[in-house]
Parts: sequence; C-alpha cells; structure tokens
Amino acid sequence: MKIGEISKTTGIPVETIRYYEKIGLVPEPERQASGYRHYRQSHLDRLLFIKRCRNLDMAQDEIRELIRLADQPDADCSEVDALLARHLSHVRERLQELARLEDTLEQLQRACSEGRTVSECGILGGLSSDIDAPASEDRRNHVPGTHGPGHR
Repeated sequence: MKIGEISKTTGIPVETIRYYEKIGLVPEPERQASGYRHYRQSHLDRLLFIKRCRNLDMAQDEIRELIRLADQPDADCSEVDALLARHLSHVRERLQELARLEDTLEQLQRACSEGRTVSECGILGGLSSDIDAPASEDRRNHVPGTHGPGHR
C-alpha cells in the first residue's frame, strides 16, 4: 500500500504519517524499486492505534510508552493501567479548567446588555480588566511539551 492509500484508509494526512515515521512512532516502510514507500498491514494497524490514542488526547510520549508496552505482550499490564490513570487525572484537571473558563465567559457575556455601543460594551471592558479570570496557573501538560503547537 502506498502512502496516499494508507492516508485515505486511516484518515491521517500524509504529512502526519511521515512525521510519525520521523519521530519513530511508526517504523519506516520498505521502499519499492521506484522509491515509493510500501506500507504493510502492520503499519496500518499501528497508525490506527495511534489515531485512537490521539482521539483520546494522548500525547506522543504516552503513545510511545503504550507501543513499547504493547511490544511486551506477556508483561504485567500494571504500567498500562498506571499510564491511563495519569492520563485520566490530566483529563479531569482540564475539565475543571474548562469549567472555570465557562464561568468566566458567562460572566463576560452577562456584562453586556443590548442597545449599547461598542465603547460601552461590558464584554470588551471585562476583557480589558481582570474580571474573575481563572488564575493564571502553570498550564503544563501531563507530558511537558506534547500538546503544544507543532505536535500532532
């Protein structure tokens, strides 16, 4: 299977597949005489696994660790469980942050009333001041540097 075919089958962009190869999440496929990459079923399976993990908002390092653990089928699964527990904790923290964000946005929206001009807008005024904004706490990811720009 060529890269365009595997991209279409998985719904993962070609550039992302190449990126996953570059960072070692997907093994490099063999090259045909023409120079085209030739993907096997194992590549398809790995890409679908990665896609499922990304849909669960797992970071690259978490996925890499799960792949490492999956390559040890007879090992105790406690490490997998621990990784999932850490990820679940991170998701719960993010849910709390989103709830605080929702509260702040609702406060801003209540600051506006119809029939006013932009210069009188309570929303813009609220954004210019410090209206009960969520504390600017340290927003590190559960795996630092893995959910920021440039990370797929």
